Amino acid sequence: MARAKKQIAKRVAAREERGSDRTVATNRRARREYEFIDTLEAGIVLQGSEVKSLREGKAQLSEAYARVDDGEMWLFQMHIPPWRFATGFGAHDPDRKRKLLLHRGQIDELLGKTQQQSLTIIPVKLYFKDGKAKVEIALAKGRRLYDKRNLIMARDAEREAARATKEINRGGWA
Repeated sequence: MARAKKQIAKRVAAREERGSDRTVATNRRARREYEFIDTLEAGIVLQGSEVKSLREGKAQLSEAYARVDDGEMWLFQMHIPPWRFATGFGAHDPDRKRKLLLHRGQIDELLGKTQQQSLTIIPVKLYFKDGKAKVEIALAKGRRLYDKRNLIMARDAEREAARATKEINRGGWA
């Protein structure tokens, strides 16, 4: 009896150490290509083998986007590779469209904003929250080439300034 309690305590401690909120994939390219206007958290409808594959940390969001079809929000071109133990009936299509779970008001608001302006809905991050798969989606506006260049120059200037202040604080320049 005591042995079983110790095993359960070890499992609970390991689960807490891993954390219930765990990021599976991020869309780093989106931060470079788009300017985020608003972000939302959405649930995602997945098959069993997809969840297993996500728990192994396998997913790609780089080419993914979301769109409203027939009053429902769908996520397109997100790649979740098949789970290695799923064969036949249990396997899934890696590039299928996946339904996002949002409130009706949120869907209508996003649809209205994308129709009025030239905005895109893109997934930013895929993660587990309290054991459920969630997607952080952003309403975004595409950056132009000169905006990207200005962003890179500003980031480099900020890094140089940080290096210089660090060097001064260390006593390198006197």
